[in-house]
Amino acid sequence: MRRFGFFAALMSLLLISVPAFAEPVVIKFSHVVAVDTPKGQAAEYFKKLVEERSKGEIKVEVYPNSSLYDDRAALEAITMNAVQMAAPSFSKFTTFVPQLELFDLPFLFNDNDHLHKVLNGEVGQKLLGMVGKKGMVGLAYWDNGFKQVSANKPLIKPEDAAGLKFRIMSSKVLEAQFKALNANPQVLPFSEVYSALQQKVVDACENPLSNFYTKKFYEVQSDLTMTNHGYLGYMVVTSKIFWKKLNDQQRALLTQAMKESTEYANKLAVELDLKYLADIKAAGTTKVHDLTLEQRQAWKNKLMPIYPEFYDSLGKDLIEGALAAGK
Repeated sequence: MRRFGFFAALMSLLLISVPAFAEPVVIKFSHVVAVDTPKGQAAEYFKKLVEERSKGEIKVEVYPNSSLYDDRAALEAITMNAVQMAAPSFSKFTTFVPQLELFDLPFLFNDNDHLHKVLNGEVGQKLLGMVGKKGMVGLAYWDNGFKQVSANKPLIKPEDAAGLKFRIMSSKVLEAQFKALNANPQVLPFSEVYSALQQKVVDACENPLSNFYTKKFYEVQSDLTMTNHGYLGYMVVTSKIFWKKLNDQQRALLTQAMKESTEYANKLAVELDLKYLADIKAAGTTKVHDLTLEQRQAWKNKLMPIYPEFYDSLGKDLIEGALAAGK
């Protein structure tokens, strides 16, 4: 009996000393676009890097196409740690940080180099930090390219947009932009745009080429004009509650994976723009119009006068800082 009692005690001690396997850290990453867009591919690349480097300690579950949340609901979920990562367009943050509507201003950037000087410079980093006061941690900016306008008629002159119902994201800047063209802006969720165009609820829209092609808007829009008038990008955010729970090593791993995923996303955005433009032309259902320098200047002359309307809400210093980076 004594021997049995000693053996039982020994087994109990061994069991207590063996650590239980820790549950993996799970990151639910919600976004609203297709997997084969720059954002969709970057999210998958981030998942690959994190899971490989953490050796299973961190698991990333990616939910594309609004399968978990739309962007606005995702931001609310982020603040409560119901979802751990999201990459909404800037317009979805404006309830929290109205200054992010800066990126909706038409013709703010000359080209990609100008854009990235702003994102990586003082203006971009200041904006990234502003979400920290709202229960989120700003991690990175991901590109989706410059926006073009489409309709069922050629849009060559600014006057051609007059009277058309344009789908827009919720943004006072975008609203002012289309009102300056004497068009009628209509706020609609991205997931409803195809059916709205098909059913003539709206006549026209603005999109980067990746969204225009992957959502098959070329099936319901006969004309696409290469205005490059606006930038569509995303801010990748995580929950501050979730971020604080991680140890330093986990945060470092995620930060490095996000840095590499950002480089991947932005390079892919440029490459895919060229591919999608070729694919749209090959589909044969949408005529693509390139503007001359004089025609594009006419659009700029019509739209840039809205800037002073937003000096107070966006910050004149931020607007002027962004413009100055391109000189």
